[in-house]
Parts: sequence; structure tokens; C-alpha cells
Amino acid sequence: MIEQSHRPSTTPIREAARTAPTRKIIHVDMDAFFASVEQLDEPSLKGKPLAVGGDPASRGVVSAASYEARAYGVRSAMPMSQALRLCPTLICRRPRIGRYIEMSRTILETLRRAAPLVEMASLDEAYLDVSDSSLPVKEIAARLKAEIREATGLIASAGAGPCKLVAKIASDLGKPDGLVVVKPARVLVFLAPLPVSRLWGVGPATEEKLRRLGIRTVGELAGADDRLLASRLGSSGAMLARLARGQDDRPVVPSRKTRSISCERTLPEDTRDIRALDHLIDRFAADLEVSLRDERLRARTVVLKVRYSDFSLISRSRTLRSPFDEAAVIAREGRSLLGRTGAGRRKVRLLGITVLGLISDDEPHQRPLFPQ
Repeated sequence: MIEQSHRPSTTPIREAARTAPTRKIIHVDMDAFFASVEQLDEPSLKGKPLAVGGDPASRGVVSAASYEARAYGVRSAMPMSQALRLCPTLICRRPRIGRYIEMSRTILETLRRAAPLVEMASLDEAYLDVSDSSLPVKEIAARLKAEIREATGLIASAGAGPCKLVAKIASDLGKPDGLVVVKPARVLVFLAPLPVSRLWGVGPATEEKLRRLGIRTVGELAGADDRLLASRLGSSGAMLARLARGQDDRPVVPSRKTRSISCERTLPEDTRDIRALDHLIDRFAADLEVSLRDERLRARTVVLKVRYSDFSLISRSRTLRSPFDEAAVIAREGRSLLGRTGAGRRKVRLLGITVLGLISDDEPHQRPLFPQ
């Protein structure tokens, strides 16, 4: 917990810089973001079980749940009707994506004032590379949490370590309102007891394959024979073994010349539930709007990717007559493209949306005479 009895320092972290031999990566993750914004804007909701999502009467799903609701077992992507059975006193609110995007931009601006290398991973989480700072990473992370709270009134958790993987897991394990720092020498000890499902790329099917090999923890995976993993998991086996050993050299990328922007997710369980897929499309669309506007870009094409439970992969796309950067347009096209797939009839394992044909938002273009 961070004491709020004094105004946090606003001295930019970048002012105390040096060349550091070890990377210092911080992952900042907002706690129950959608639900927390609703509780912030409507104080009477504070301390009460709250779910943000679709209408229970129309088979809506939960987009986000407050920690009070999670205590009853309410989780994201759960049918709202099931959530109400678990928690009869649950308060339901429809999502206000525009408001969440507004808050996300405030968070990004706050982080950028503190550090030069910031990569927004989604609406409610970001990575920072503070390797060039001479300040202790714990002090930096604590300051970030305090400055976000002052700027938005919202609470964030933070994790820090020598790579993105470790920082992300550390912030997850510290929730809510947590701050977990993993020193480079402690990475293997930190990761070893965790279930393999904590690693990127380990969904239910991969977890089951590893279980059949007698591998349940990250430590067991780190010590597994590489040839055995390759024979059972293919090329992903070597990648998972590297992650289990804390080997993740992906950089924090604050900006780049972008040819496409993508969001995708492997689902916790293969599903035919169109409601859950629609929920995911809405979330992807909001994240893509933030990314497009952050990089001052607009797109012309939306591509939907679907991987079915049998691992077959298809894609559907549409190019619009006018460039766009709005979440509503991306979500509309994403749902339309989903209707051209086997989703609903066949179980879906992975869903993704990519926007292509990117142009600068100050590049002149002709708007269509008629709606798209």
C-alpha cells in the first residue's frame, strides 16, 4: 500500500540517468479497471459487488468485475446471468468505452512524464524500461503508483524485474494495490513454484500436454529436456523453456514505424459462445483505438483471425472507403467479419483483430459521400 499523506514527487525519473548493465522493466496494471472507473464516477458503488458488461436479459457477459464481486466467483467473460446467480446483490453497469479510453490516455500521459520508454500494452496496462535510471526500481514503481492515483483517483499494481515476463507476473501476483520487485538473482526462485499456466502461450491444451509429461510448475518446465519438449510441443517447446528460465529479451517499444496493429488472445476454454467473442472484440477495438491515436494513425482495413479448436486457422477482412481510428467502427466490422466464420457452430480457441493500411492522421484523404 502507498501512503497518500503527501504529494508525490513529480521530478521525472529520466533526470537521474546512467547506463545500467541489467534491464529494469516495470509493468503497471490498473486494478479492476472498468469497474474501478465506474466506482470512481459513482461513489455510491464503492465497496459493493459490481460487474460491467452486457444486459443479463439479452445474454450479456461480464467485461470486468470489482474485487467485491470477485469474492463471489464473478469473473470476466462469464455470462451475466451466471454472475447474478453467484452474487444476487451484484450491481450491473453497461460499459462506457469512451470513458475508459479517456482514463487510459491520462494514465499514459502520467507515465510518459515519469519515464521516456513507455509501451502501452492495452487500455489498462503498460511496460516501462527504466534501466537508465539511477533510482532503485522499487522507488520508481512506488512513485508511478502514487502519481497515477493522484492523476486519476484509480489504484494500480506494479511489478518489476529484468524482463517483461517477470514484471508482468509480479504485478499480477501483487494485486490489488501491490508492488512486487524481483531481483535478477531471484528470477528462477520466483518463477519455479508457479503453475505453467502463468507463462505466455500456455493455454489449457498445452497445459494438459505438459501435465502428461509430469510438468506442472514453471521450475519443472525450466529443468525439462529440450529435445523432449520439442518432440511433444514442436517449436513452441523451446520458447516455453526459455520463458520458464526467465529468458525474455523483448524490448519496451514506445514508438515505431507501424505497418499493422494487432490484438489477439487464446481463450481460457474453447467456446461456441458468441457473446464471449463479442465481448473480446469490443475490448480489442478499444485497445486498438488507443494504439492508433497514440501513434497518430488511422487504418483502412480490419482483419479478423479465428483459430478453431482443431487448430485450423482462418481470417476474414474488409477494407473501408474512409480511414478510421474509432473503436465503434473496429468493433462493428469485427462482429460483421465474425459472422462470416464458423464461430458459434465450431469451437473457437483463439480470436484476434488486426488493423492494416495505416496512414498518418494528418495525411489528407477524401471522406465518402455516403456512410460506409
